[in-house]
Amino acid sequence: MIAANLRHLRVFLTVAETGSITCAAERCSLSQPAVSQAVAGLEARAGLALFTRRARAMFLTEAGAMLHTRAGRAMARLDSALAALTPRLVRTATRAQLDALIAVCAAQNMAMASRRMGLAQPTVHRAITRLEHEAGRALFTRSSEGVAPARAAQDLARAARLTLAELAQAESDMAALGGQEVGQVVIGAMPLSRSFLLPRALAVFRRSHPRLPVRVLEGTYDVMLHGLRHGEIDFLIGALRDPPPVDDITQETLFTDDLVLLAGAGHPLLEGGATVAALRTWPWLVARPGTPARARFDALFANEGLDPPGAVIETGSVLLMRELLADGRHLACASRAQAQGEIIRGLVQVLDHPAPGDARAIGLTTRRGWIPTAAQAALMDALRRAVIPDEVATQPA
Repeated sequence: MIAANLRHLRVFLTVAETGSITCAAERCSLSQPAVSQAVAGLEARAGLALFTRRARAMFLTEAGAMLHTRAGRAMARLDSALAALTPRLVRTATRAQLDALIAVCAAQNMAMASRRMGLAQPTVHRAITRLEHEAGRALFTRSSEGVAPARAAQDLARAARLTLAELAQAESDMAALGGQEVGQVVIGAMPLSRSFLLPRALAVFRRSHPRLPVRVLEGTYDVMLHGLRHGEIDFLIGALRDPPPVDDITQETLFTDDLVLLAGAGHPLLEGGATVAALRTWPWLVARPGTPARARFDALFANEGLDPPGAVIETGSVLLMRELLADGRHLACASRAQAQGEIIRGLVQVLDHPAPGDARAIGLTTRRGWIPTAAQAALMDALRRAVIPDEVATQPA
């Protein structure tokens, strides 16, 4: 694990900048043997040579250049957050302290954080106490219910998560040089993508990356956006937000999609008479509050001066939608692309009534400035190619 020793990474960056063990030793206030050992330790953990040694200089290898780019970005982010507390932390903060900070911020409980880390509680407590001592301030408010992180602790924990995520990407990049698959790809998938887009892309991706683990996470947009911004998720796939909710993300439109009103075979409204007032009298399957689809569904009734139906089931599951529509009573408001397979097979039918709102953008959401690994880029490219068939999307607005 190349991120095991932050001091070694800083020494590596200094050697890369100066091209010299001697100059790096002077700048880092270390002995030349200590600098050499730090570089050798990183190379051992990476399993690759990071420098080509010459009589008077050291030059980065291809693997070294990869690590230099990633580590430079990662440590600049981390050091900025550490210096915001006190410049001393840039020299003293350790990986163990940052791991403890991340865990305690997430759990807001020392005992729970310790269990998640597989460490004794006094060990985690000492790491936090030492970090607070070096920072010269309390990072948590203690109470009988647990510990509440201060804003400074939250900011540092986020910077640390993003730093470790970038360094994990560096390991993946370097492993790929030797034909190895290291790490994983973590996707935050919203309901629409899970029904057709993601399965197609994963099938293609698996041919070129047969062993690399892929994690597909589900949840509300807000929860997954938090994971994305904290380095826990690599990218999101699903409905884009207009405007973007925060300024540190980038959105890429893959295609546009509209909403349709759906019924099961034999539903009375398929024969006509699907007025807004009539729609309101039936039970519905709809998206969760706070989603673009739910806002447009509610607007369908609000535009007529009516309250939305009270008998609703909030879900993003196509399977649940299909099964409940089969009872001949329920209706659903869903993405056309998400329900396309059920529509083609005749399992559900589209009501002859205009669905609310304009076409919405579906695509990828990433952190601003994020650089994907080769594997992450390959899966994103597979997602882009998966939307080419005409039957999965409406025409662009």
